[in-house]
Amino acid sequence: MSARRALRSAAAGVVVVLAGLTGGACSLIGTSDGSHLESVFKLQVGQCLVPPKKVQAELNSIEVVSCSTPHTQQVYALAQDHAGSTYPAPTKLDAFANAACLDHFASFDGIPYQQSKLYFTYLLPSVRSWADGDRTVVCVAETVGRPLTKSLKGAKL
Repeated sequence: MSARRALRSAAAGVVVVLAGLTGGACSLIGTSDGSHLESVFKLQVGQCLVPPKKVQAELNSIEVVSCSTPHTQQVYALAQDHAGSTYPAPTKLDAFANAACLDHFASFDGIPYQQSKLYFTYLLPSVRSWADGDRTVVCVAETVGRPLTKSLKGAKL
């Protein structure tokens, strides 16, 4: 699959590219501990993630683990950007993602983002995936420091 998503992070209003992963394009590859690489196009709310170690701007798949397995990220919302057929300016897409992910944060974690110890990051459609009809922004809660071994749903962190 040629389509990819870009991973962005929001912390104190600053957006930076975080990381990426190559390989596994739209396939599901299991391991003995139950973790697997999953297509970024198939991520679902509640899935816990281990971010890629290799920094890149785009990725096709990401490691999904049981929430009882050490992890630092969890999908908490899927937001649809219904902008036109032309790929939006990066500032417009980032503004949409920041607003949408901020709006959904409290309903997942249980407290407003401004009171949380967590950060959020998001996966954006790429130019190619947008051309294929992809309009989904994947909102991901993220801890910095010690990994989690439970779901962030209602955690009030």
